Amino acid sequence: MVTGANQVKRGFVFLVLLAIGAALSSSAVMSLMVVSSTDEIYSHIPLIPLVSLYFLFLGRQGIFSEIRWDYSRGLPLIAVSLVLWWLGRHVDGNVNDHNHLSIIMSGFVVWILGAFLLVYGPSAARKGAFPLLFLFLSIPIPTVILDPLVRVLQLGSAEFSHVIFKVTGVPLHRDGLFFFLPGLSVEVAEQCSGIRSSIALFIIALLAGKLFLGSGWARSVLVFSILPISMFKNALRIVSLALLGAYVDPRFVTGSWLHDSGGMLFFFIALLLLMPVLWGMKKWEKRIGSSRLVAGPCKAKNMLDRATSIVESGRAEPGR
Repeated sequence: MVTGANQVKRGFVFLVLLAIGAALSSSAVMSLMVVSSTDEIYSHIPLIPLVSLYFLFLGRQGIFSEIRWDYSRGLPLIAVSLVLWWLGRHVDGNVNDHNHLSIIMSGFVVWILGAFLLVYGPSAARKGAFPLLFLFLSIPIPTVILDPLVRVLQLGSAEFSHVIFKVTGVPLHRDGLFFFLPGLSVEVAEQCSGIRSSIALFIIALLAGKLFLGSGWARSVLVFSILPISMFKNALRIVSLALLGAYVDPRFVTGSWLHDSGGMLFFFIALLLLMPVLWGMKKWEKRIGSSRLVAGPCKAKNMLDRATSIVESGRAEPGR
């Protein structure tokens, strides 16, 4: 039985462990706040802990209904976090700042997970898996992941752009990531990858899946749909700017409002494209749920009929 005094004691221990982890990561956390305010790719990071706290608070009754100390699982995670901190300090100066922050912040997040598991146990950690794992989004993406992701978005956006250009029927010559229109050439550069909006869409898809979908498959489909949606959204922006620059005014490509600040318009289009996927997955879940409800009684009836026939055949045996 979980008493109020026990809850307070565990909460105090968890807060102490959290404070120790924050102290060990204080310099990295301060650097991360600076990075999140100056680098648009990481502008979402300050919101991540708030979202995690919201979901923990929202599901607190279920998450903390069954708690126990778990040293066998919590302490190894804390040990892993200490190793990550040690690595982060020793690679400082050998890798760029973002990679250094990635290692240190990974250690901090793993420390939080280990402290939670130690204080509240596996049942609470399993029920609170979403808000706990959501904290990993507060870690800056290391270049070993970020660079290939940007490249994939860049190449995919170029392919979608080529298809849309062909549909419009404008005269066009393509050379890799370069598109040559009458009087204008356009490059699908790294800045055109839409990595920032893709991260934002990824987070929105995670939250929408958590709030509106119940199965892992449906949530996975929703999240993975972000990749083609982001590429298509980027392509729409590239083609729109290129056509306006080629046939209206070249300044649309170099310094117009649509070029510099029109990202929100196309981000809204991406959200509109995401909605049918969410609706389709929710409808698919309802259909699967309904089929299971129908199959359940039918299966039970078949089993009952089989049992009845066995009983009747057994009764008929003596009369032979």
